[in-house]
Amino acid sequence: MLAVAAAAAWAAPASAQGPRRPGSPLILVVGDSLSAEYGLARGSGWVALLAARLQQQKIAASVVNASISGDTTSGGRTRLPALLKQHRPDIVVLELGANDALRGLPLLMTYDNLDAMTKAAQAAGAKVVITGMQLPPNYGRKYGEEFAALFATLAKARGAALVPFLLKGVADVPQAESLFQRDGIHPIAAAHPTILANVWPVLQPLLGKG
Repeated sequence: MLAVAAAAAWAAPASAQGPRRPGSPLILVVGDSLSAEYGLARGSGWVALLAARLQQQKIAASVVNASISGDTTSGGRTRLPALLKQHRPDIVVLELGANDALRGLPLLMTYDNLDAMTKAAQAAGAKVVITGMQLPPNYGRKYGEEFAALFATLAKARGAALVPFLLKGVADVPQAESLFQRDGIHPIAAAHPTILANVWPVLQPLLGKG
């Protein structure tokens, strides 16, 4: 089962998950509905949980969530330059690609867009975290394997950090349907701590000592 964003994107401004402390790292999350709290109460998604964890652990870092439900890698590539200029992030988390696959877009296009975003973020002085995604079997074994592999290939090529599968422990467990909303494609709030648990071990080392 794959969590994917709604078919139509809705525009939303980037939201700060807590105030930025002078001189502290800023994490910019550029994603789709998996990060935009689609169908959830505000504050219950993994990005908000990340901000709460940083505060609880007294790590001097802040988070800006620039995720938009329905977004594709093309949309993210278009939005990123302005986001980099506005927020000057130290870390950029790229959580995009699922909607490309939902729409059957060429894998090379997805790779090229993510590659361009990674290079732009790194050129702006930010470290990059790429979150991997997998497809359900009905998309075909070859397409699914190539899609899953492109995230690791890109991370290795650009020296970026990699979350191998964002929905590990959510979409690949017995009775996974219980962890998704009625639409069967968006995780419920109870699944988001698991999503954060997948991201945190990759993100935390990039923060240094905080």
